Amino acid sequence: MPATRTVPTQEAADLISLTRELAEKELLPRVALAEADEAFPRDVFRTLGRTGLLGLPYPESYGGGEQPYEVYLQVLEEVAAVWASVAVGISVHALSCFGLATFGTEEQKAEWLPDMLGGELLGAYCLSEPHAGSDATAMRTRAVRDGDSYVLNGTKAWTTHGGYADFYKVMARTSDDRNHGISCFLVPADTPGLSADPPERKMGLTGSATATMRLDDVRVPVNRRLGEEGQGLQIALAGLDAGRLGIASVATGLAQGALDHAVRYARDRETFGKPIIEHQGLGFVLADMSAAVESARATTLAAARLKDRKLPFGREASMAKLVATDNAMRVTTDAVQVLGGYGYTRDFPVERYMREAKVMQIFEGTNQIQRMVISRALNKDTQGVIAVHGKEY
Repeated sequence: MPATRTVPTQEAADLISLTRELAEKELLPRVALAEADEAFPRDVFRTLGRTGLLGLPYPESYGGGEQPYEVYLQVLEEVAAVWASVAVGISVHALSCFGLATFGTEEQKAEWLPDMLGGELLGAYCLSEPHAGSDATAMRTRAVRDGDSYVLNGTKAWTTHGGYADFYKVMARTSDDRNHGISCFLVPADTPGLSADPPERKMGLTGSATATMRLDDVRVPVNRRLGEEGQGLQIALAGLDAGRLGIASVATGLAQGALDHAVRYARDRETFGKPIIEHQGLGFVLADMSAAVESARATTLAAARLKDRKLPFGREASMAKLVATDNAMRVTTDAVQVLGGYGYTRDFPVERYMREAKVMQIFEGTNQIQRMVISRALNKDTQGVIAVHGKEY
């Protein structure tokens, strides 16, 4: 566990303690079997929703926790240290709610948001397509206006919770305008014409269902469009900045879990008459792992604090995602090395941590894309902003 956590209130500290207790009692006993069986734990999300953990960054008036991102991400990290698939699911669900919470009308939010934030309705996010991953503007899924409805046709790839979600936030093209021709729709899972392919067989996060979604003449009422027609790309990109912080936090929690396990093993395992942690060669490896986890956490929370102050944070979100996921890959690989031959077996969880870390360098924008975002921001920047109590100078 982290040596020290800093949170703004006692309520936040209690929330993190509650999450840690719930993760140890409810999640830890199930994780190994569920991941081995590739079983999606739908009931876990209902439990988390009923305890308030699915709606933490959203307003209390709609059933959310109204917690700052600085707190939400540390809660997410506690879950990820025990069960990364569930933590990714929480982050994806939060991203699925973002369009409605941020761009929806009051009527839309009042009708749908409470059940979404309360865990009764689990969300999925449909942006990528088989030919359009990093370049969202290349999407081909179409939404054609027909009276008081839109008719959607197309294919969406890599959908987390695909086939299990209760609603799908779908981006679809409503015109050929490259940057302003995409719109956002909230599509119920039981809508005729919406179907899921069998789940992908993945290297890691096997307890998280990922599937291709197919839309064949899916009719969606106009009142399920979020924002204005053509505003979908804006909604998608705004949500992805926050989503990248979620994945950065999940990666940090995963790395912390791997570090904790490696440290426990190194304290208990003896060679040449003393615990292996006391051998300098291995002690230095653990020290580097700890430094990597702490740097990932600091980078992620620094970006979260910018978001909480309503300051620009897109570049910093990309930095957090880049640093945290690259560090998670390195830390989990080193954890396997610390355990030696045992680390390579499925009797210990560190090999699973390593498999799970890899995809975090890929989704929510590959780390190559993050470097592109950062470098472009550097090219535009002439000087930084100094913020004092929310005011910019």
